[in-house]
Amino acid sequence: MVMEILNHVKDWLLDADPSIRWQVMADILDISSTEVNEERSQIALKGWASTILSEQNEDGTWDSGSNFPEMHTLRVLCLLCDMGLDPDCIEAKTAINKIQNNVVWLMNISKEELPKDEEISWWHNAFFEGEVEPCINGRVLRVGAYFGVNVQPLVDRLLHEQMEDGGWNCDQEIGSTRGSFHTTINVLEGLLEFELASGTSHVITKARERGHEYLLKRHLFKRLETGEPIKKDRKGSHDWTIFSYPSGWRYDILRGFDYLRKAKVLPDPRMIDAIKIVKSNRDENGTWSLGVVHEEEPIAEPGIVKGTSSYWNTLRALRVLKWYAG
Repeated sequence: MVMEILNHVKDWLLDADPSIRWQVMADILDISSTEVNEERSQIALKGWASTILSEQNEDGTWDSGSNFPEMHTLRVLCLLCDMGLDPDCIEAKTAINKIQNNVVWLMNISKEELPKDEEISWWHNAFFEGEVEPCINGRVLRVGAYFGVNVQPLVDRLLHEQMEDGGWNCDQEIGSTRGSFHTTINVLEGLLEFELASGTSHVITKARERGHEYLLKRHLFKRLETGEPIKKDRKGSHDWTIFSYPSGWRYDILRGFDYLRKAKVLPDPRMIDAIKIVKSNRDENGTWSLGVVHEEEPIAEPGIVKGTSSYWNTLRALRVLKWYAG
């Protein structure tokens, strides 16, 4: 049975940014599509997405002050996708046009600065051509597909890189023989977005289904060999039972579930333990808090700090529980 949404939580969510409000109306309250679309149309005009769009540089980047503004640009685009910015609105088209005309990979690195003993074939690739790591290319595929860019070459590459166990891993090129939760969720999100934008593909659907089995065989957070919960992976990332947003390249249980919900995967007995964790993370006031903050990620909900009620985590948890119950 789905958790009841308390009236004060519903009012709190509906008083949030348009990017949250329209998704609450659509995914939780089942309000008419006319009202939902009207609310969604406000994302580019007012609220946090409008502010983010106004901060784009003329060279197409959102510069985080690092040597790699193209990476921060990718993070911002992922956030705008999550917000539901209409890809056909003039504001979105203007932003994407700037990126296509100006942004390349390693754009602030000169040829002379490249390592002499390492071939970097993707130096100055156009942004939507991606680079070599599937955890990055999965996100490039996602935002490219969402905003109507031709990203078929990335689809072909990622399908070829799927591993025998159904997952993907950025360490495959240095010898890894098994998938990574982190890389796999990034690629799955990208492939799903491509199918939503371009139509169902038998080949892509089958690849995603193999990816789903990768997650489900591991009950979304357990080691395949032992069945022990993975609190932190071997690279020492944050606890997957504590939810971050935005999570960037990182996996956690809520992100995994929100993908499976969007992909319309049927609830499965192998999800039970992970669903219990989602429910247990609900605070006494009926919301889910921001459990982890990744400093390099863009601000997604101004004024919300670690340990306080998160609009994004509450929205995602409620709709996951509704999908699971349904």
